[in-house]
Amino acid sequence: MSLSVILLFALSIGLVCGLRSMMGPALVCIGTHVEWMHLDHSKLAFLHSMVALAVFSLFAVGEIIGDKMPWIPGRNQPGPLIVRFVSGAICGAALCITAGVSVGAGALLGGIGGVAGGLGGYYARRSLTTKRSLPDLAIGITEDVAAIGFGLLIVSRFEPFARSVEQYINLK
Repeated sequence: MSLSVILLFALSIGLVCGLRSMMGPALVCIGTHVEWMHLDHSKLAFLHSMVALAVFSLFAVGEIIGDKMPWIPGRNQPGPLIVRFVSGAICGAALCITAGVSVGAGALLGGIGGVAGGLGGYYARRSLTTKRSLPDLAIGITEDVAAIGFGLLIVSRFEPFARSVEQYINLK
């Protein structure tokens, strides 16, 4: 996999975080547990813990449920956008750690993807529900499925890197 593809994946996992801010970290935790990703011996090694897996998974499920509530603030507000930037940055960095490429570039692209996904998802959903009169619940569920599927597709692509890192560590 080329550097440009890896960085595109970092941006893409950020887009997932833009749609559902906790879905990216939950999927990265899952990716480390099924050994698609390797973060041990890095600053993000905590994502391989059972505590992180449980917490991020619960947050992701809570966000999926909460997203359908009318009283939840829009993701286009500064607070939710900051969370999406940070979430995307962490996930983008995790992918780059696994692939052994620039962590800073992955974090930056993941953060940018988080903001772009948050704003893009907000305006797309608003347009579909107001201008096209589609039901908000159906659009929200479609977003959930897209975030889960796209995120799983992304993190599963890093298994060859994780396997090579694991082999390198076992040789030491």
